[in-house]
Amino acid sequence: MERPDLEQLKSDLTKQQNGFKITLKTLEDSLLSRLSSASGNFLGDTALVENLEVTKQTAAEVEEKVQEAKVTEVKINEAREHYRPVAARASLLYFIMNDLSRIHPMYQFSLKAFSSVFQRAVEKAAPHESLPQRVASLMDSITFSVFQYTTRGLFECDKLTYLAQLTFQILLLNQAVGAAELDFLLRSPVQAGVTSPVEFLSHQAWGGIKALSAMEEFCNLDRDIEGSAKSWKKFVESECPEKEKFPQEWKSKTALQRLCMMRAMRPDRMTYAMRHFVEETLGSKYVVGRALDFATSFEESGPATPIFFILSPGVDPLKDVENQGKKLGYTFNNRNFHNVSLGQGQEVVAEAALDLAAKKGHWVILQNIHLVAKWLGTLEKKLEELSASSHPEFRVFISAEPAPSPEGHVIPQGILENSIKITNEPPTGMHANLHKALDNFTQDTLETCSREAEFKSILFALCYFHAVVAERRKFGPQGWNRSYPFNTGDLTISVHVLYNFLEANAKVPYDDLRYLFGEIMYGGHITDDWDRRLCRTYLEEFIKPEMLEGELTLAPGFPLPGNMDYNGYHEYIDAELPPESPYLYGLHPNAEIGFLTQTSEKLFRTVLELQPRDSHGGDGAAATREEKVKALLEEILERVTDEFNILELMARVEERTPYIVVALQECERMNTLTSEIRRSLRELHLGLKGELTMTSDMENLENNLYLDTVPEPWARRAYPSTAGLSVWFLDLLSRIKELEAWVGDFAMPSTVWLTGFFNPQSFLTAIMQSMARKNEWPLDQMALQCDVTKKNREDFRSPPREGAYVHGLFMEGARWDAQAGVITEAKLKDLTPPMPVMFIKAIPADKQDGRSVYACPVYKTCQRGHTYVWTFNLKTKENPSKWVLAGVALLLQV
Repeated sequence: MERPDLEQLKSDLTKQQNGFKITLKTLEDSLLSRLSSASGNFLGDTALVENLEVTKQTAAEVEEKVQEAKVTEVKINEAREHYRPVAARASLLYFIMNDLSRIHPMYQFSLKAFSSVFQRAVEKAAPHESLPQRVASLMDSITFSVFQYTTRGLFECDKLTYLAQLTFQILLLNQAVGAAELDFLLRSPVQAGVTSPVEFLSHQAWGGIKALSAMEEFCNLDRDIEGSAKSWKKFVESECPEKEKFPQEWKSKTALQRLCMMRAMRPDRMTYAMRHFVEETLGSKYVVGRALDFATSFEESGPATPIFFILSPGVDPLKDVENQGKKLGYTFNNRNFHNVSLGQGQEVVAEAALDLAAKKGHWVILQNIHLVAKWLGTLEKKLEELSASSHPEFRVFISAEPAPSPEGHVIPQGILENSIKITNEPPTGMHANLHKALDNFTQDTLETCSREAEFKSILFALCYFHAVVAERRKFGPQGWNRSYPFNTGDLTISVHVLYNFLEANAKVPYDDLRYLFGEIMYGGHITDDWDRRLCRTYLEEFIKPEMLEGELTLAPGFPLPGNMDYNGYHEYIDAELPPESPYLYGLHPNAEIGFLTQTSEKLFRTVLELQPRDSHGGDGAAATREEKVKALLEEILERVTDEFNILELMARVEERTPYIVVALQECERMNTLTSEIRRSLRELHLGLKGELTMTSDMENLENNLYLDTVPEPWARRAYPSTAGLSVWFLDLLSRIKELEAWVGDFAMPSTVWLTGFFNPQSFLTAIMQSMARKNEWPLDQMALQCDVTKKNREDFRSPPREGAYVHGLFMEGARWDAQAGVITEAKLKDLTPPMPVMFIKAIPADKQDGRSVYACPVYKTCQRGHTYVWTFNLKTKENPSKWVLAGVALLLQV
């Protein structure tokens, strides 16, 4: 049972006890003084004796009260100790919530707001006669209340990160998981250079299994997988392995240990496995609960607590506020609800509206405050002033879009901390997006055009196109090289243009319409040439004469509907649209596997970065961290080679051919990188020994080494890479080794590892320069021809007489059929199959054969975009548009 008055009781008793002690001491001093100076007066002595008796009686009473106080104090301390786990849980929840600003600067929370949530959670907790049950009830109520309060202000992509961190930290606090196992799960180390003995696990996955098998709890895991390959294959290849039981005795492992194994074998299923783990640990309400409705959030608001909407493109939160206002009598017509859209010199209007509303108890919504960065400091002070002296019914609603990068963040911390934050995001999935696109129109819209059949068909195709381009973003760089703010305005203007063109032309001007939609309406957002090609290809597939003949399918199993009314189209979507899958976007199912794998990698990387520095136990943790960093630091310093002697290399060169120039440039770039690596590591080494003052750069480097991330000063001098530090460093050593072999005698390698260059374009250009010099051809009228061989690197003993053999490329989105010599459909779960050796040679541009080829972009990494290298024409029997929509590309690294 709760005893809220125990602290006060203890305080009162302590004061009383101290008071008695002072009184007793005063009396004793007085008596001793008077006795020592006694004059023999009998009456005086009698008075003294009586006084002494009273004092003794008082002392006995005091002693009794003191003993009672001691017993009470013991009881108070016992009661307090029972509630200590609640305080520890609340403290943990606050610091987890407070750390979220490291993920996104919009995630700011104040201690004052947290205390309010905590107090309400205590009040809501179910009462119990049993003290342990009461404590459990309090912990559950506090944890879930803080979870709900926090997650309504998080973007969907960050909610699972928060939930994972919450679950792991609670388990660590309760000592229910091992720190070493959690560290393995978050880092997922991989043993390098191993070959998988089973076909259902990749070499990368087997490297993870070998690293896991080195831990005592997973001893012999690798042997068991080899020995019982059939049962493990069934498990690994199941559709939802997180819901299946592990083979043999591995099924009895703890939930966290099962997660570790799952991460090595099926990283693409880790987001689902993580939700399953949370449900198993904290309860289903943490993963299946719906978002709080607006009315619930409104109840928590007040004059000092605004509601802050964090916006996403294409979402308007004003409807929720208006609906709540109508229920309570606050509307624009009643003139007690004021709407100010910032960004057009409306700051003075906003301030006047706030003053009036605070005085009379009105509502104010301030939209898009991120557009008035210089005024936000004034707004922060204004809200603080009004919160103290305003009408109790006064309410403020604020909306703003988050900055595209942390550096561009402008919203003051005070506004964010004191507000109830609510994220508003557009619907996800093709089904929701297609309905939403169609919702921009009505039956009247469909009936406006005299060319009804053509208008309806193209309008529906445009709705599908709009849904595709908006939702394709989720597939990352394979979806779009860059992210674009496509919005409903693009769609409605396109339909307006469609109406005008159909009314003005006797025939449907398909080419003109595609150009306007793809190059102006939607293309106006697009800044990447390959993304422009993708947009154009979608329109070529969706808007063409066949659509009026009933022969057009927008996706496999989803034909373009015929002439229907407005409700009929919505019903058609519900009845005929296939389940959500990459096929709806023209992508291969591997695109979803890749997207899910990257999502899970980001999840665990972020959770690792959120771990407290002392999360593994007291003072020893810092030492362990430092020891790990020192060991890695010393290993890198020991293994990184000396710089190339450029002057000595140049002295050995007889003729500076284009290839030799490239080799020397690569050596110079490598020297710049390795020099920075050595300098920064030596500096950190001295700092860790206490011989140099630790700077912020040194601390960042230490943090990078511990978290297995490539330090920014190294990455800036290196080549694009998505690898963690350990894999990145092994790759660096391979590049150095390749370069050393090349400059040993400056002879062209039999096959060139194109990936190994800082600047692969320079080598490809050198191929053209060599051919141009040899044949005296103009360089600007030449092109590279790419012929894919049927051989691997080991099959070549010497370079070609002209051009070069290159290896080390991978294909994403499809695979190369070596026998047929064409691009073909990818195999499921083989995301980036390696390419055979490719023969690259230079030819006059006008001699290129453009028939039955797919212009395939080559990128340095799966990030695509700015890592573009070249375009290779690859042979295809299929229509090239198939590979455009599938996002097929060649990658130098995976």
